[in-house]
Amino acid sequence: MVDGATNSAEQMLYGTLLILTFVSGLVDAASFLALGHVFTANMTGNVVLMAFALAGTPELSSLRSFIALLSALAGAAVAGHLDSRIRWEKRTSWLSIALVIEAAVLAIAAFVAWSGRVQPADQSIVCVVIALTGFAMGVRNGTVRRLGVPDLTTTVLTLTVAGLAFDSSIAGGANARWRIRVAAISMMFLGAVAGALVLRHSLVNLLGLSALLVTSCAVLQLFREETSHEFKLKGTT
Repeated sequence: MVDGATNSAEQMLYGTLLILTFVSGLVDAASFLALGHVFTANMTGNVVLMAFALAGTPELSSLRSFIALLSALAGAAVAGHLDSRIRWEKRTSWLSIALVIEAAVLAIAAFVAWSGRVQPADQSIVCVVIALTGFAMGVRNGTVRRLGVPDLTTTVLTLTVAGLAFDSSIAGGANARWRIRVAAISMMFLGAVAGALVLRHSLVNLLGLSALLVTSCAVLQLFREETSHEFKLKGTT
C-alpha cells in the first residue's frame, strides 16, 4: 500500500499523481532536448536558465524561457479560475476537467509540431510549442498546488528529496512516507529517460504520448470517490 493511502480512492489519486510525475519527465525532456534548452514543466529550472541566458550563456534563450514562464502563469490562472469561480459537486470532476484541459493543450502542441515539422531554425513553431506545453503544465501546477497532496507536486522534487533525507533513520527520523517519495523521484527519472528515448524518433510522438497519459488520468477520476482530503477542499473554495 502506498504510504498514507488508506483506501482505494486515495490509492487511485496517488497513482494518478505518480503518472503525472512521469509525464512531467516526458515534457521536460521534450522542452529541454528538442525546444532549445528550456523547461516547460519545471519552472524552477526555467527561471535559472532564463537568468543564465540573460548573462550571455551560449545556446540559451531568454525569450524562450520567458515564453515558458508567461504561459505557465496563464495556465495557473486558468486553474485558479476553475477552482474558485466554479462550484463543484465532486472534486474528482474538478481534477478531471483540469486534466482534460492539460491533455487537450498537449495534443494541440503535438499537432503544431507535426504540422510544422519542428526544426531548430523554425523559431516561430518552436515558440508556439513552448507556449502550449508551458500553458498545459501551468494548469497542472496550479491544480496540483490546490490539491496539496504532500510529496506529490508532480513537477518539483527538491522538497521531496530533502524530506527523504530529513526523515531518514540516519537522521533520526521514522522514514515517514519514504515509499511515496522514492516513487515520485523514480517516476520523474523514468519519464525523463523515456522522453529522451522517444525523442530520438519524434517530438510529435513524445507530446502525443504525454497527452494520452494525461487523458487516461482524467478518465480515471470518473471511476473513483472523493478522498477525505478532497472533500475538505470543497469547504475552502
